[in-house]
Amino acid sequence: MAKFHIKTGDTVMIIAGTSKGNSGRVVRVIPKQQRAVVEGVNMITKHLKPTASNPQGGIEKMEAPIHISNLMVMDAAGIPTRTRREVGEKGQTVRISVKSGKPLAK
Repeated sequence: MAKFHIKTGDTVMIIAGTSKGNSGRVVRVIPKQQRAVVEGVNMITKHLKPTASNPQGGIEKMEAPIHISNLMVMDAAGIPTRTRREVGEKGQTVRISVKSGKPLAK
């Protein structure tokens, strides 16, 4: 399983694509496709067929996945930064902000 520089719940900034410059919270990460869904960013229109639970069907706005290479983690101060990994006090891996040198919040 690949390790990524982002996790679910991180605040990220989009650095490439049509949503460049926007930021939001990561809702989920899709490791097999190397993509992530960011809240309120990269919105698409999906046409839904009528089903038993939704007899009307209709058109719904939803977030589409974005490739992980187009995302940059924001540290606690709200500054986009690269990350590095270090071994913490109890032997666990901790993500560190390259710009500030401080650990990223979980």
